[in-house]
Amino acid sequence: MAATSATTFSVGSTTSRCKGSSISQSKAFGVKFNSKNNLTSFNGLKVATNLSCESESSFLGKDSVAVLKQSITSKAQKENKGYGNYVQPQASYKVAILGASGGIGQPLALLVKMSPLVSELNLYDIANVKGVAADLSHCNTPSQVSDFTGASELANCLKGVNVVVIPAGVPRKPGMTRDDLFNINANIVKTLVEAVADNCPDAFIHIISNPVNSTVPIAAEVLKRKGVYDPKKLFGVTTLDVVRANTFVAHKKNLRLIDVDVPVVGGHAGITILPLLSKTKPSTTFTDEEVQELTVRIQNAGTEVVEAKAGAGSATLSMAYAAARFVESSLRALDGDSDVYECAFVQSDLSELPFFASRIKIGKDGVEALIPSDLQGLTEYEQKALDALKPELKASIEKGIGFVQKKAVAA
Repeated sequence: MAATSATTFSVGSTTSRCKGSSISQSKAFGVKFNSKNNLTSFNGLKVATNLSCESESSFLGKDSVAVLKQSITSKAQKENKGYGNYVQPQASYKVAILGASGGIGQPLALLVKMSPLVSELNLYDIANVKGVAADLSHCNTPSQVSDFTGASELANCLKGVNVVVIPAGVPRKPGMTRDDLFNINANIVKTLVEAVADNCPDAFIHIISNPVNSTVPIAAEVLKRKGVYDPKKLFGVTTLDVVRANTFVAHKKNLRLIDVDVPVVGGHAGITILPLLSKTKPSTTFTDEEVQELTVRIQNAGTEVVEAKAGAGSATLSMAYAAARFVESSLRALDGDSDVYECAFVQSDLSELPFFASRIKIGKDGVEALIPSDLQGLTEYEQKALDALKPELKASIEKGIGFVQKKAVAA
């Protein structure tokens, strides 16, 4: 599973750590820059050209290590010809986060600020976003941070943006189902996507606002009515389900997390979340009891966090981490990386449903291919679970479509 590349640098040191992504697995990678020569500073980040690569834990996988090392070395060699020993990040993409002062928005903004691919980071919310932007602007990473408050500034926030991320909305509270969120968040998503359609219709749109099974169809209907719908550029971010599945399986089976990859298909709520444990990499054997236990835990992991926080919030930090991973994957695809794979909830023909979460390949123009192989050769348990989730997922999709249609009739 392709992952992200958020980047962490140790300031005032000769070591920088870069986290990136791989084609098939979510892993980590450390890049150490050591040089006896004087180091050139870029935004306070000290870098050099002698590289040693070490696998660690998180985003980047073995398949990407050689590619990244070759790319960095090549760039460094070119720079050495006239400008000394340094590697300058090529920050060239503009990202907007709508709902940036919320529980997900703030940590997500921090992680996106760390990306070496982002040149401009626009933060929007209805209140309290100026402080978030001021705080983040002190981080010595390449992107310039701007704040936008209220509906009157939304259009300016979106001008020329390449990737729009929408975590705006209310979080779940104890006893609240994802469906309970619908009436509040549906209107929020509709309004924001209308603004996206008017101001940056070619941008990648990442929907985080729950219930994703309904808000993605809402976004699609809004874009259709605006005449700018491109199904390749609309994504429901389900990466958190993959992150959880990888983590829970690694702990359960005592595997190195760096090696684990579990595809998750279906939707992004309750039983519509279907981890395909039989497709786990590396190949792993599960008892029937383990399959049942892990599947239920992955499906109910959001509730696990809501209850643990006892009314103080929902899964904000892990969601921000997963969303940042997906943003970075999109940026890498836009930047020309030809091996970017993620699971996402998109318009799909892999089932009879119009939208479906599965592994996809992301390219410069958005969804480049749907990957059907994960859905082939399922176990009896997985096939039954897949059949069982479809009616609920279908109802959620239709609810989203119906919401926009009713609004249009009322208008």
